[in-house]
Amino acid sequence: MLKNLLCAALITGSALSFGQSTISNGTTVNDFTVTDTDGNEHNLYTITASGKHVFLDFFFDTCPPCQSTTPIFNELHDKYGCNDGDIYCISINNGTDNDAAVIAFENTYGGTYNHSPAASDDGGAGTVNTYFGVTSFPTFVLIGPDNKMIANDIWPISDVGTFEAALPSGTNPTVQACTFAGVEEANVSALSVFPNPTNAQLNLSFTAQSAATAKVSIFNLVGQEVMTSTYETTTGQNQAQLDVADLANGQYIAQITLANETTQVKFNVQK
Repeated sequence: MLKNLLCAALITGSALSFGQSTISNGTTVNDFTVTDTDGNEHNLYTITASGKHVFLDFFFDTCPPCQSTTPIFNELHDKYGCNDGDIYCISINNGTDNDAAVIAFENTYGGTYNHSPAASDDGGAGTVNTYFGVTSFPTFVLIGPDNKMIANDIWPISDVGTFEAALPSGTNPTVQACTFAGVEEANVSALSVFPNPTNAQLNLSFTAQSAATAKVSIFNLVGQEVMTSTYETTTGQNQAQLDVADLANGQYIAQITLANETTQVKFNVQK
Protein backbone atom coordinates (compact mmCIF):
# COMPACT_ATOMS: atom_id res chain seq x y z
CA MET A 1 0.00 0.00 0.00
CA LEU A 2 2.82 2.40 0.91
CA LYS A 3 4.52 1.88 -2.45
CA ASN A 4 1.32 2.58 -4.34
CA LEU A 5 0.80 5.83 -2.46
CA LEU A 6 4.37 6.92 -3.14
CA CYS A 7 4.04 6.15 -6.85
CA ALA A 8 0.77 8.06 -7.07
CA ALA A 9 2.33 11.05 -5.38
CA LEU A 10 5.29 10.99 -7.75
CA ILE A 11 3.24 10.67 -10.90
CA THR A 12 0.98 13.59 -9.99
CA GLY A 13 3.75 15.78 -8.55
CA SER A 14 5.87 18.39 -10.27
CA ALA A 15 9.08 17.20 -11.91
CA LEU A 16 10.83 20.28 -10.52
CA SER A 17 10.07 19.51 -6.88
CA PHE A 18 10.43 15.77 -6.72
CA GLY A 19 11.79 15.48 -3.22
CA GLN A 20 14.86 16.10 -1.16
CA SER A 21 16.69 15.07 1.96
CA THR A 22 15.79 16.96 5.10
CA ILE A 23 19.53 17.37 5.77
CA SER A 24 20.34 20.91 4.66
CA ASN A 25 23.18 21.69 2.31
CA GLY A 26 26.33 22.50 4.29
CA THR A 27 25.33 20.27 7.22
CA THR A 28 27.68 17.50 8.33
CA VAL A 29 26.14 14.12 7.54
CA ASN A 30 26.33 11.47 10.25
CA ASP A 31 28.33 8.34 9.56
CA PHE A 32 26.46 5.24 8.42
CA THR A 33 27.17 1.74 7.15
CA VAL A 34 25.06 -0.33 4.75
CA THR A 35 25.58 -3.82 3.36
CA ASP A 36 24.80 -4.26 -0.32
CA THR A 37 23.04 -7.22 -1.94
CA ASP A 38 26.41 -8.90 -2.57
CA GLY A 39 27.30 -8.78 1.13
CA ASN A 40 29.80 -5.90 0.87
CA GLU A 41 29.81 -3.17 3.55
CA HIS A 42 29.97 0.52 2.66
CA ASN A 43 30.89 2.97 5.43
CA LEU A 44 30.44 6.65 4.62
CA TYR A 45 33.32 8.05 6.66
CA THR A 46 35.75 5.41 5.38
CA ILE A 47 34.80 6.30 1.81
CA THR A 48 35.05 10.06 2.25
CA ALA A 49 38.35 9.75 4.15
CA SER A 50 39.88 8.65 0.85
CA GLY A 51 38.82 11.97 -0.73
CA LYS A 52 35.81 10.73 -2.66
CA HIS A 53 32.55 12.50 -3.40
CA VAL A 54 29.58 10.25 -2.60
CA PHE A 55 26.34 10.14 -4.60
CA LEU A 56 23.34 8.39 -3.02
CA ASP A 57 20.28 7.21 -4.94
CA PHE A 58 17.20 6.65 -2.73
CA PHE A 59 14.69 4.39 -4.48
CA PHE A 60 12.17 1.57 -4.26
CA ASP A 61 11.45 -1.14 -6.78
CA THR A 62 7.97 -0.28 -8.12
CA CYS A 63 8.62 3.47 -8.46
CA PRO A 64 8.45 4.33 -12.21
CA PRO A 65 10.79 7.36 -12.03
CA CYS A 66 13.29 5.21 -10.09
CA GLN A 67 13.15 2.64 -12.86
CA SER A 68 13.87 5.26 -15.53
CA THR A 69 16.74 7.01 -13.71
CA THR A 70 18.57 3.94 -12.38
CA PRO A 71 20.39 3.29 -15.71
CA ILE A 72 21.69 6.87 -15.67
CA PHE A 73 22.97 6.50 -12.09
CA ASN A 74 24.67 3.26 -13.10
CA GLU A 75 26.25 5.02 -16.06
CA LEU A 76 27.74 7.58 -13.63
CA HIS A 77 29.06 4.73 -11.48
CA ASP A 78 30.61 3.07 -14.54
CA LYS A 79 32.07 6.25 -16.04
CA TYR A 80 34.18 7.05 -12.97
CA GLY A 81 35.63 3.63 -12.27
CA CYS A 82 32.94 1.72 -10.37
CA ASN A 83 33.80 3.36 -7.03
CA ASP A 84 37.57 2.92 -7.50
CA GLY A 85 38.00 6.52 -8.65
CA ASP A 86 37.02 9.97 -7.35
CA ILE A 87 33.27 9.29 -7.36
CA TYR A 88 31.46 6.75 -5.15
CA CYS A 89 27.87 5.69 -5.87
CA ILE A 90 25.48 3.75 -3.64
CA SER A 91 21.80 2.99 -4.21
CA ILE A 92 19.80 3.10 -0.96
CA ASN A 93 16.40 1.42 -0.81
CA ASN A 94 13.66 3.12 1.18
CA GLY A 95 13.29 0.08 3.44
CA THR A 96 10.33 -1.60 1.74
CA ASP A 97 12.34 -4.09 -0.34
CA ASN A 98 14.55 -7.03 0.61
CA ASP A 99 17.73 -8.21 -1.15
CA ALA A 100 15.85 -10.40 -3.60
CA ALA A 101 13.57 -7.57 -4.69
CA VAL A 102 16.48 -5.16 -5.15
CA ILE A 103 18.43 -7.73 -7.18
CA ALA A 104 15.40 -8.24 -9.41
CA PHE A 105 14.99 -4.46 -9.75
CA GLU A 106 18.61 -4.01 -10.84
CA ASN A 107 18.42 -6.93 -13.27
CA THR A 108 15.26 -5.54 -14.84
CA TYR A 109 15.92 -1.79 -14.88
CA GLY A 110 19.64 -1.30 -14.22
CA GLY A 111 20.69 -0.99 -17.83
CA THR A 112 23.85 -2.16 -19.58
CA TYR A 113 26.48 -0.32 -17.53
CA ASN A 114 28.15 -1.81 -14.45
CA HIS A 115 25.66 -1.41 -11.63
CA SER A 116 26.18 0.67 -8.52
CA PRO A 117 26.12 -1.33 -5.28
CA ALA A 118 22.58 -1.36 -3.89
CA ALA A 119 21.47 -1.87 -0.30
CA SER A 120 18.02 -3.14 0.67
CA ASP A 121 16.29 -3.16 4.02
CA ASP A 122 18.19 -6.38 4.73
CA GLY A 123 21.39 -4.35 4.59
CA GLY A 124 20.23 -1.44 6.75
CA ALA A 125 19.02 0.86 3.97
CA GLY A 126 15.69 1.66 5.63
CA THR A 127 17.41 3.18 8.66
CA VAL A 128 19.60 5.33 6.42
CA ASN A 129 16.59 6.47 4.39
CA THR A 130 14.84 7.52 7.61
CA TYR A 131 17.90 9.47 8.78
CA PHE A 132 18.07 11.37 5.49
CA GLY A 133 14.35 12.16 5.74
CA VAL A 134 13.58 11.08 2.19
CA THR A 135 9.88 10.60 1.42
CA SER A 136 9.73 11.16 -2.36
CA PHE A 137 11.51 8.92 -4.82
CA PRO A 138 13.90 8.89 -6.41
CA THR A 139 15.97 11.36 -4.42
CA PHE A 140 19.63 11.87 -5.31
CA VAL A 141 22.08 13.58 -2.97
CA LEU A 142 25.79 14.43 -3.02
CA ILE A 143 28.10 14.34 0.01
CA GLY A 144 31.59 15.83 -0.05
CA PRO A 145 34.89 14.41 1.23
CA ASP A 146 34.43 16.59 4.33
CA ASN A 147 31.15 14.74 5.06
CA LYS A 148 29.06 17.83 4.40
CA MET A 149 25.93 17.75 2.29
CA ILE A 150 26.67 19.44 -1.03
CA ALA A 151 23.35 18.84 -2.82
CA ASN A 152 20.30 17.43 -1.06
CA ASP A 153 18.12 17.35 -4.18
CA ILE A 154 19.63 16.62 -7.60
CA TRP A 155 16.70 16.83 -10.02
CA PRO A 156 15.51 16.55 -12.74
CA ILE A 157 17.83 13.86 -14.10
CA SER A 158 18.38 14.05 -17.85
CA ASP A 159 21.77 12.37 -18.23
CA VAL A 160 25.08 11.85 -16.42
CA GLY A 161 25.81 15.54 -16.87
CA THR A 162 23.08 16.33 -14.31
CA PHE A 163 25.13 14.59 -11.62
CA GLU A 164 28.40 16.09 -12.80
CA ALA A 165 26.87 19.58 -12.64
CA ALA A 166 26.13 19.03 -8.92
CA LEU A 167 29.84 18.74 -8.11
CA PRO A 168 31.48 21.88 -6.65
CA SER A 169 33.14 24.24 -9.10
CA GLY A 170 36.69 23.14 -9.83
CA THR A 171 36.03 19.48 -9.05
CA ASN A 172 37.18 17.40 -11.99
CA PRO A 173 36.87 13.69 -11.31
CA THR A 174 38.95 11.42 -13.52
CA VAL A 175 37.09 9.31 -16.04
CA GLN A 176 38.40 5.75 -15.74
CA ALA A 177 37.50 2.23 -16.71
CA CYS A 178 36.16 -0.19 -14.14
CA THR A 179 38.68 -2.77 -13.01
CA PHE A 180 37.67 -6.20 -11.76
CA ALA A 181 39.35 -9.50 -11.16
CA GLY A 182 39.57 -11.56 -14.33
CA VAL A 183 36.90 -14.12 -15.00
CA GLU A 184 39.37 -16.88 -14.14
CA GLU A 185 39.79 -15.35 -10.65
CA ALA A 186 36.10 -14.97 -9.85
CA ASN A 187 34.59 -17.48 -7.43
CA VAL A 188 31.78 -18.20 -9.86
CA SER A 189 31.50 -17.06 -13.48
CA ALA A 190 30.33 -17.90 -17.01
CA LEU A 191 26.82 -18.83 -15.88
CA SER A 192 24.50 -20.00 -18.62
CA VAL A 193 21.24 -21.95 -18.67
CA PHE A 194 19.67 -24.36 -21.12
CA PRO A 195 17.24 -25.12 -22.56
CA ASN A 196 15.82 -21.62 -22.57
CA PRO A 197 12.86 -21.48 -22.55
CA THR A 198 12.33 -24.66 -20.55
CA ASN A 199 9.22 -26.53 -19.47
CA ALA A 200 10.62 -28.95 -16.87
CA GLN A 201 14.37 -29.29 -16.27
CA LEU A 202 16.75 -26.33 -16.21
CA ASN A 203 20.48 -26.98 -16.62
CA LEU A 204 22.90 -24.44 -15.17
CA SER A 205 26.46 -24.40 -16.48
CA PHE A 206 29.09 -22.32 -14.69
CA THR A 207 32.76 -22.14 -13.72
CA ALA A 208 33.83 -22.31 -10.06
CA GLN A 209 37.23 -21.20 -8.80
CA SER A 210 37.20 -23.75 -5.98
CA ALA A 211 35.32 -26.70 -4.53
CA ALA A 212 32.70 -25.38 -2.09
CA THR A 213 28.99 -25.29 -1.33
CA ALA A 214 27.09 -22.95 -3.64
CA LYS A 215 23.57 -21.67 -3.09
CA VAL A 216 21.33 -21.90 -6.13
CA SER A 217 18.23 -19.68 -6.08
CA ILE A 218 15.39 -18.91 -8.45
CA PHE A 219 13.62 -15.53 -8.20
CA ASN A 220 10.57 -14.23 -10.00
CA LEU A 221 10.67 -10.70 -11.38
CA VAL A 222 9.11 -9.15 -8.27
CA GLY A 223 12.04 -10.43 -6.22
CA GLN A 224 10.42 -13.42 -4.52
CA GLU A 225 12.67 -16.42 -4.03
CA VAL A 226 10.57 -19.28 -5.43
CA MET A 227 13.20 -22.04 -5.28
CA THR A 228 16.45 -22.63 -3.43
CA SER A 229 18.93 -25.47 -3.14
CA THR A 230 22.63 -26.11 -2.58
CA TYR A 231 25.21 -27.57 -4.93
CA GLU A 232 28.67 -28.92 -4.16
CA THR A 233 30.98 -27.39 -6.76
CA THR A 234 34.23 -28.72 -8.14
CA THR A 235 37.08 -26.57 -9.40
CA GLY A 236 36.43 -25.70 -13.02
CA GLN A 237 33.33 -26.40 -15.08
CA ASN A 238 30.13 -27.39 -13.25
CA GLN A 239 26.63 -28.31 -14.31
CA ALA A 240 23.60 -28.37 -12.00
CA GLN A 241 20.03 -29.40 -12.76
CA LEU A 242 16.85 -27.93 -11.34
CA ASP A 243 13.30 -29.23 -11.68
CA VAL A 244 11.22 -26.16 -12.57
CA ALA A 245 8.14 -28.05 -13.75
CA ASP A 246 6.04 -26.56 -10.94
CA LEU A 247 6.82 -22.96 -11.90
CA ALA A 248 4.22 -20.97 -13.79
CA ASN A 249 4.97 -19.64 -17.25
CA GLY A 250 7.02 -16.46 -17.15
CA GLN A 251 10.49 -14.99 -16.76
CA TYR A 252 12.74 -15.85 -13.82
CA ILE A 253 16.24 -15.17 -12.53
CA ALA A 254 18.64 -18.02 -11.72
CA GLN A 255 21.26 -16.98 -9.17
CA ILE A 256 24.34 -18.78 -7.90
CA THR A 257 26.14 -17.57 -4.76
CA LEU A 258 29.59 -18.90 -3.90
CA ALA A 259 31.90 -17.42 -1.24
CA ASN A 260 29.89 -14.17 -1.10
CA GLU A 261 30.02 -13.67 -4.88
CA THR A 262 26.81 -13.77 -6.87
CA THR A 263 26.06 -14.15 -10.56
CA GLN A 264 22.66 -14.28 -12.24
CA VAL A 265 21.03 -15.04 -15.55
CA LYS A 266 17.43 -14.74 -16.77
CA PHE A 267 15.44 -17.61 -18.22
CA ASN A 268 11.87 -18.35 -19.26
CA VAL A 269 9.43 -21.11 -18.34
CA GLN A 270 7.11 -21.92 -21.23
CA LYS A 271 4.82 -24.95 -21.24
